[in-house]
Amino acid sequence: MCEKIIYRQFLCNRKGMTDMRFMHLADLHIGKKVNEFSMLEDQKHILGQVLDLAHDKKVDGVLIAGDIYDKTVPSVEAVTLFDSFLTKLSEDDIPVYMISGNHDSVERVSFGARLMRKSKVYMASEYDGTVEMVSVQDDYGVMDIYLLPFLKPAYVRAALGEEAEGIKTYQEAVAYVMGKVKLNRKHRNLLVAHQFVAGAVTCDSEEHSVGGLDQISTDCFEGFDYVALGHLHGAQTVGSDTVRYAGTLLKYSFSEVNHKKGVTIVELQEKGKVTVETYPLKPLHDMRKLRGSYEELTRKMNYDGTDTDDYVQITLTDEEDIFDAVGKLRTIYPNLMKLEYDNTRTRQNKQMQFSDTIEEKAPIELAEELFELQNNQPMRDIQREYLQTVMAEIWEKERTI
Repeated sequence: MCEKIIYRQFLCNRKGMTDMRFMHLADLHIGKKVNEFSMLEDQKHILGQVLDLAHDKKVDGVLIAGDIYDKTVPSVEAVTLFDSFLTKLSEDDIPVYMISGNHDSVERVSFGARLMRKSKVYMASEYDGTVEMVSVQDDYGVMDIYLLPFLKPAYVRAALGEEAEGIKTYQEAVAYVMGKVKLNRKHRNLLVAHQFVAGAVTCDSEEHSVGGLDQISTDCFEGFDYVALGHLHGAQTVGSDTVRYAGTLLKYSFSEVNHKKGVTIVELQEKGKVTVETYPLKPLHDMRKLRGSYEELTRKMNYDGTDTDDYVQITLTDEEDIFDAVGKLRTIYPNLMKLEYDNTRTRQNKQMQFSDTIEEKAPIELAEELFELQNNQPMRDIQREYLQTVMAEIWEKERTI
């Protein structure tokens, strides 16, 4: 058997309403730091709004598509915050269907999973050759909710042994696993997954394999009425309106300053009828970029009435460096996260910025910058291809240790 039924229930929480309404969340990254600023208070604030929305919209369940925490070993404060979030959903009798992402430890996330089912919190355990499924029912019939934790080739080979020894790529791994699932096409089928789907738009703050080796095709999801995805930070659809990334609830990189963060709510009525709505969220601190001379940015008429408590990246255009610019600017912009200059010197001198942006760049980008600094010429295509191959091999070996 390639899918494991972990629970069946009759679902009809909203009197007089027969469609199933789910809140789709992903990439909470609880406990995350951005440029050494803790986001925990921001996350507590935004999760409070999520709880209010779940109550107001009378959702029948919450889907959490991975990256619950930002680290495999989350802090006590992060675990406490998520525990509070789950407890309040349970108190409102709202079921939760969740999986682990690439930032999570599946063992830690799924700890106590069997006990949690009594509170209608369904956590997918480590992939063992079966895909866990919760079967629910309303006036339109049965819906099967499949929970697929983050997969990579090594996980599938470990679970299936010789049967999967030829699987080398993420596409092969996910396609093989999903190919073994026997969907009941008469039921409505929903999948919660955490993978990088080819064609989706990425952000600097996301983690991917070198050369896009972790990409998979939407063909893996054939037969599902809705695919609730996590992994990418920008809310978006891929190939179909029903294959959707929820995106993060907060901005976690200055590459996301133009994102409109919100909550996705999907309604499934009779087979084949799916509608999706998004609801905006108001963060405790927004994230934005400022640019100008020191005099311009510190002139009261230019910042008075603005949200100076926002997380900001400031680019100074002064030709001369301002002494203690960060300290001085933080008297006005206390949450200044990043300061840089754009002037004749910085445009002429090519130098790698050893700042927090390094953590946001792909390894191949850093290698290309270092090569150009050392050799005064860009890396050739053949050199780049060779380096990508070597890095991919190292990456996969480290992941399997």
